[in-house]
Amino acid sequence: MTLSVRLKHRFDGLTLDVDFEAPAGLTVLFGRSGSGKTTIVNAVAGLLRPDVGRVAVDGRVLLDTERGLCLRPEARRLGYVFQEGRLFPHLTVRQNLNYGRWFARGRGGAEPDQVIAMLGLEGLLERRPGALSGGEKQRVAIGRALLAGPELILADEPLAALDEARKAEILPYFERLRDEAMVPILYVSHAPAEVARLATSVVALQNGRVARQGPAAEVLGDASVLPTGVRGAGAVLRAVVVAHHADGLSELDAGGVRLHLPRVRHAVGASLRVRIPAQEVILARGRPEGLSALNIIPGRVEAIREGGGPGAIVSLATPAGTVLARITRRSAAALGVVEGAECHAVLKTVAIAPEDVGGA
Repeated sequence: MTLSVRLKHRFDGLTLDVDFEAPAGLTVLFGRSGSGKTTIVNAVAGLLRPDVGRVAVDGRVLLDTERGLCLRPEARRLGYVFQEGRLFPHLTVRQNLNYGRWFARGRGGAEPDQVIAMLGLEGLLERRPGALSGGEKQRVAIGRALLAGPELILADEPLAALDEARKAEILPYFERLRDEAMVPILYVSHAPAEVARLATSVVALQNGRVARQGPAAEVLGDASVLPTGVRGAGAVLRAVVVAHHADGLSELDAGGVRLHLPRVRHAVGASLRVRIPAQEVILARGRPEGLSALNIIPGRVEAIREGGGPGAIVSLATPAGTVLARITRRSAAALGVVEGAECHAVLKTVAIAPEDVGGA
């Protein structure tokens, strides 16, 4: 099932003009605040009628301004997860879930027991929203959206209102939703770690336009496309857990390159995606010796992007995949870092945070 979106809409200070297709899985609309992400989601949901546009889910047309077609939100068969759970405070968790189920009449949809188990809601069913944490409320909101029998789920920065502990709690559930629910998801975010961990595909937005679209590893590893700026730059590597060591480290294999991370929760043999923040990578022309850093990745310089300031983003092709390094232009000149140069990326083990590691 795919989502096809073509929209043009003018606001004060922004002209939105996008055309993309979201394949099965979880597609992230990724960009800075004000780049048009929420406008796109609201147009898909029917909460905003664009000046010009066409939206279709698996060929079923929800909006076609040329034909004068604009289905009401309740007729679009969508589930919407907002930044806040927006649960009915006077209803229990079970009753909130049943409210979603009520919308699925005649459409089939997920089984309640399956959704409850997938989201870990078994112990919460008789509580009311006032007795839930932020992460628990969002899990209930996801469950309610799933039980409405949607053909598409929309999630507008669903983790933005949560603290880091609650984000860490709910991210695995979004991974399960991506992998198990069999419903495509259009997910809004400006957080690089979320995108790297969750996205099947990415639509990178800049100033109301699509800067690039494609698989997460390709878009995030493209130094020419940095939707949230250089501070958010970072590439995604795919790796397999090969061992957990007694000293608290996990060992991964990424394309034949061994990586050491703080212990991950995944079992030996599990496939992972690991985000490598560009600002945590340093470069060496030869293989360095006598360092405390355990992760040394050989590669070749693919591209260099220089900004208006003193910095540069270096794209390194390695056996593990593309690695980005954020260094100064002075360092690049001193080392002779030019396209085609052989380099080694050096990464401290403790530089990889838990939120940078997720199931593939």
